[in-house]
Amino acid sequence: MVNSVLNQKTNTLRHNENDLKQTLSFVLDQAKRLGATEAEASISVESGLSTTVRLGVVDTVEFTQDKGLGLTVYIGKKKGTVSTSDLRKDALQTSIEAAFRIAKYTEEDPYAGLADPNLMAKEIPDLDLYHPWAITVEDAIAWSKECEEAALQCDRKITNSEGASFSTHSRVYAYGNSHGFLGAYPTTRHGMSCAVIGQDKDTMQRDYDFTTARDARDLESWKVVGLRAAQRTLRRLSARKIKTTEAPVIIAAEIAGGFIGHFIAAISGGSLYRKSSFLLDSLGKQLFPNFIHIEEAPHLPKALGSAPFDHEGVATTRHDIVRDGILESYVLGSYSARKLGLKTTGNSGGVHNLLVSHSDLDLQGLLKKMNTGLLVTEMIGQGLNLVTGDYSRGAAGFWVENGEIQYPVEEITIAGNLKDLFAHLVAIGNDVEKRSNILTGSILLDKMMIGGD
Repeated sequence: MVNSVLNQKTNTLRHNENDLKQTLSFVLDQAKRLGATEAEASISVESGLSTTVRLGVVDTVEFTQDKGLGLTVYIGKKKGTVSTSDLRKDALQTSIEAAFRIAKYTEEDPYAGLADPNLMAKEIPDLDLYHPWAITVEDAIAWSKECEEAALQCDRKITNSEGASFSTHSRVYAYGNSHGFLGAYPTTRHGMSCAVIGQDKDTMQRDYDFTTARDARDLESWKVVGLRAAQRTLRRLSARKIKTTEAPVIIAAEIAGGFIGHFIAAISGGSLYRKSSFLLDSLGKQLFPNFIHIEEAPHLPKALGSAPFDHEGVATTRHDIVRDGILESYVLGSYSARKLGLKTTGNSGGVHNLLVSHSDLDLQGLLKKMNTGLLVTEMIGQGLNLVTGDYSRGAAGFWVENGEIQYPVEEITIAGNLKDLFAHLVAIGNDVEKRSNILTGSILLDKMMIGGD
């Protein structure tokens, strides 16, 4: 029965891909007929189911069915952009005409236009990103209850719940342009999360855990997710404040991707051509210790960041961003590349899977190497000045002495300058976080200012 449902969904999907390509062809042909010198359009069609259970009671059941088209027409170096969720031909015609009216009022931009036609993806590899899951609402609710129950029964100190949520989503993305490129590919994403509250005497803490994957067979057990959410909450009970100090810091793997994300933001085209990055003119310079290697790998099967082409139809390729600590590549789409006098890196729409090199040390090994300092497991707020690299975030975690966790800490801040932090990075652990498109282990930094009492 399951196989027949999956086969039916796969056939429907192929039909959707063909329909979307036909719609794109119609839109692009009409734009050309009306006088566009260039045009590009994309369509996304999504569907999904999500449920949330709190304290054993169904809180929400939500079905989603969304679709949308975005179109950009170029009249010379003028451009007009529109979007619509109505894919009927008469509505599309109205949108196309609106894009032309907008273009007539815009200023010419010498850097506007499509990506180089020679860079278009010639083939669309199957990256194994589509694994539909035929499930009932009853099963989704039952699994959410099972996850939450595992958390609540872990320990009597777990006194409340923010709920357990299940989700399954499918998406088809299609893009085309007047170079003749037409491409489409499907994706799925499934997951479960759980957040609970613990209480010990007069203190309360909250934490969570989750699992996510393209293929449901790669998800962790619901009970494991619930149990881990409870354990993460329990270990934070009786947290203390600490005095202001300067000490080494480990950023735990589950949040280390955000730290690497700040680096990616600083080397992205928009920040660079606007001259709003602390890493201006850094190409070819040593930014990290020589043992750091950051590679983009967009074709990893089933990975959360995989894509055969970017949002301009440019073929995605495996390449180094950092090698031996040296910045080898910026992160660019065609517009920012032209502004900088460079070539697109196939990153219109963002980065794909980033592989960050790591040592042979696990988290316990990093703690031993740090000896005394702070293990950060949560960051709060947005405290980054991208122009200067100054970094200050609220944080919580654990104080470490002699390589062993001593007690949880809260209501602290960590601060430093990212350029200095990158240069004095000590080690990266092998506890790689795989629930993200940035695959990195825990990061040990030489020192940061820790603000407390």
